[in-house]
Amino acid sequence: MSADTDTRIVSWHSNPSKPTYVPPAGAIDAHCHVFGPMAQFPFSAKAKYLPEDAGPDMLFALRGKLGFARNVIVQASCHGTDNAATLNGIAVSNGTCRGVAVVDPAITDAQLEALHEGGMRGVRFNFLKRLVDDAPKDKFIEIAKRIQGLDWHTVVYFEADILEEMKPFLDAVPGTIVIDHMGRPDMSQGPDGPEIKAFRALLDSRESIWFKPTCPDRLSSQGDPWNDFAAAVAPLVADYSDRVIWGTDWPHPNMQDNIPDDGHIVDMIPRIAPTEALQHKLLIANPTRLYWPEEV
Repeated sequence: MSADTDTRIVSWHSNPSKPTYVPPAGAIDAHCHVFGPMAQFPFSAKAKYLPEDAGPDMLFALRGKLGFARNVIVQASCHGTDNAATLNGIAVSNGTCRGVAVVDPAITDAQLEALHEGGMRGVRFNFLKRLVDDAPKDKFIEIAKRIQGLDWHTVVYFEADILEEMKPFLDAVPGTIVIDHMGRPDMSQGPDGPEIKAFRALLDSRESIWFKPTCPDRLSSQGDPWNDFAAAVAPLVADYSDRVIWGTDWPHPNMQDNIPDDGHIVDMIPRIAPTEALQHKLLIANPTRLYWPEEV
């Protein structure tokens, strides 16, 4: 464990409000995480943060309060490439969870098959230097090619300032790509700002690029109720409605200094997807296509 993770941190709200917005029946929170429990699932020695336990029991209790039926658990960087905690969350969910893995480039086909059997349906590549020490693009491309036989997709996380340099990598990745948090554009620039325009150009370049219009708490420059986020993101959801999935990002890694209220995060949904049709795509139809394709 690195020197800056001596103290375990809490990044989630202890008593989030119940949202005023009621999600449609069967709604899916398609981006959340679990932390530990550490005694059962130790954190990676390379972790950049050391969170308190936030296990499946907490996740499912929150899910009920917020009005969701299913979750997609995304492997958290604090667990590195050991997916045991995420697999455990899926296993104890009674079929209500699927997952996104983070894998070592040396992973075998048999190990990938085992992850698939455990409920994983995608692999995540993280390019945030403050969270990962190494992001070998050539090896990631090989993994992305290997998972096509499993009908998985790739999830890619990067920040807007490296979008241009990411394009050759994204061009080389086959199949469906989901961009985490829209590549973190600057919301203060507005819906016609250069970073949103650059992201639109990326989406226009390839119909198999999806995105998550998520994390107003991270991306807004204004704070709750995150009005700049709503203004900038609603047009994206409307224009690319078949390629969006949504999630809470609970338990909000590294947000210990600005912990969001999950009820308020859910109340962002009708602000970025104001019609029932858009909400159904965002919360049910689109994530089902990726994570429960057998139901489509």
